[in-house]
Amino acid sequence: MTAHPRMLSKGGSTDATARGTPADDKAERFRALALPHLDEVYTLARYLLRDVADAEDAVQECYLRALRHFETFRGGAVRPWLLAILRNVCRAEYARRGKLSLTQSDTRDEAADRVSEGLWSEGAPSPEEASLARLDAESTQQLIADLPKQFREVLVLREVNDLSYREIADVIGAPVGTVMSRLARGRNLLRQALAAEER
Repeated sequence: MTAHPRMLSKGGSTDATARGTPADDKAERFRALALPHLDEVYTLARYLLRDVADAEDAVQECYLRALRHFETFRGGAVRPWLLAILRNVCRAEYARRGKLSLTQSDTRDEAADRVSEGLWSEGAPSPEEASLARLDAESTQQLIADLPKQFREVLVLREVNDLSYREIADVIGAPVGTVMSRLARGRNLLRQALAAEER
């Protein structure tokens, strides 16, 4: 998916007479670090909000907030930082309008908590990956979009945005065990949906 937020452009609003100012340096650093992740931020927004216009608005607000608070960014990976900002934007701006109701409760079961990182190793393609390859992109996106929000969110962060468990935990503000539990259940729900779709 390609992001097309209305206000984000390479040119920005930098005036030619302002070159060399600290604000200009900040904007250039921000562009260099943040803009490469625009598509990933937009992808998560689309899955969370399920509406193109709302996703574009959320991405725009995310990048405005990120630029405004860029001096607080202390290095490290900028992608989880941006995705955490986007998630907060979605929660703050759209939950109020009933567009998004992120579940805060953790309804873990013991079997899901015992899932280890090695379960979904990078070896041979998993059954889910093989099934995903057989389905067209639109059907797959719809199956993921139909998952409950708490599972859809972590699944997109892991499988689409390729974040580590620790990065996802940082983005959603939950323990790694919760991330693993939600991923396990989300994958199970997706596996069932894929099986039903293939039938």
